[in-house]
Amino acid sequence: MRKPETRKRYNILAMIFVTVVINYLDRTNISVAAFALRQELGIDTVQMGYVFSAFGWFYACLQIPGGIVADKIKSRVLYAFLLTFWSIATLLQGLINSFIVLLGLRASIGVFEAPSYPINNLVVSRWFPEKERASAIGIYTSGQFLGLAFLMPILTLIQNALGWRGLFVVSGIIGLVWAAIWYIFYRDPRDHKSVSESELEYIEKGGGLVGSKVKDNEKKKFAWDDFKQAFIYRKLWGIYLGQFCLGATTMFFLTWFPTYLVEFRGLDFIKSGYLASLPFLAAFVGVLLSGFTSDFLIKKGVSNEISRKAPIIIGMLLSTCIIGANYTDDTFFIILFLAIAFFGTGLASIAWVFVSLIAPKENLGLVGGAFNFIGGLSGIVIPIVIGYLVKDGDFSPALIFIAAIAFLGFFSYTFLVGKVERIVPKK
Repeated sequence: MRKPETRKRYNILAMIFVTVVINYLDRTNISVAAFALRQELGIDTVQMGYVFSAFGWFYACLQIPGGIVADKIKSRVLYAFLLTFWSIATLLQGLINSFIVLLGLRASIGVFEAPSYPINNLVVSRWFPEKERASAIGIYTSGQFLGLAFLMPILTLIQNALGWRGLFVVSGIIGLVWAAIWYIFYRDPRDHKSVSESELEYIEKGGGLVGSKVKDNEKKKFAWDDFKQAFIYRKLWGIYLGQFCLGATTMFFLTWFPTYLVEFRGLDFIKSGYLASLPFLAAFVGVLLSGFTSDFLIKKGVSNEISRKAPIIIGMLLSTCIIGANYTDDTFFIILFLAIAFFGTGLASIAWVFVSLIAPKENLGLVGGAFNFIGGLSGIVIPIVIGYLVKDGDFSPALIFIAAIAFLGFFSYTFLVGKVERIVPKK
């Protein structure tokens, strides 16, 4: 196979990376604002649990429709539309004075972000050959961790200067600018004017789904049998359940973690922003290590069962270390245990590669939607459960709960997923 004359796929990957950073910025700025917002609006921990979870209600429920939409609408148009409207909802949070309105805006962000990860997976599946795909997924997934690692201190400083309302307004403006940039510059492989034929050939021969040259009206239409195919295979249920368990640890860090540091551990608000960045940096290292190691092993001829599954299984086990924070009052060791746990979450975050490798080719978006739907249920369940568990001010039961869910994820990938191979739909 001749060497590609261009490397436009890496430009596309950089765009997805930035989009993921903005995606998670708008999911998690509520966690930074939570302490001041609760005081001004008079919201208790149980109510705040519902606010945290409101995003997940519609985000999870719209994953499958979102996956179907992602399969049918050009990613350039769909992502720009979604970015615009979830950024407007983010900005409007800075203007509210009502608990109910806040719930509605958080839910609307979930609506518009729902197709985002199915789109990310489709874009990478189109632009990257299989042997580079785990690295690509690792890089764009790292955006949620690296972005937040650097953003946590910045977000706390913005809130300190402009208040929690200013934090939401600034976040929304950033998203609106990026929506325009995405629409102007993104193209699918065959629509990209400056990608070389050699790069297209390299991607396609390596298993990249660059797409055929058929017209839109000649594409296979959605049928209800396609929907059934997403739920009748044990190995798919293995990755679905695993994604829910992975999401449990992630949701703790994306929602209750700053509150844990400030209210339960008594840390200064500004200092908590810097300390909160450390577990996110650990997760960033974990996801990059996982992605590049996985692809390196594939290139060396190691089986998918080892190269793809091992980082996830090890990561799930490490995530159970979050329970160690219950047995120390030393800030160094608290952050250490939490960093190890989130490092494990990072290792396991290449799980999207299983959608690319296992799902039927015709239904990548649909299976991606189902995968993120089950995972997204953690965004509904976990914040509410934690809100009830900590209503007396003690976070210890919450950390035990998260550790138990992480162990369930280890079980799921170890015993349910089985051999890593693409599913051929049953007739």
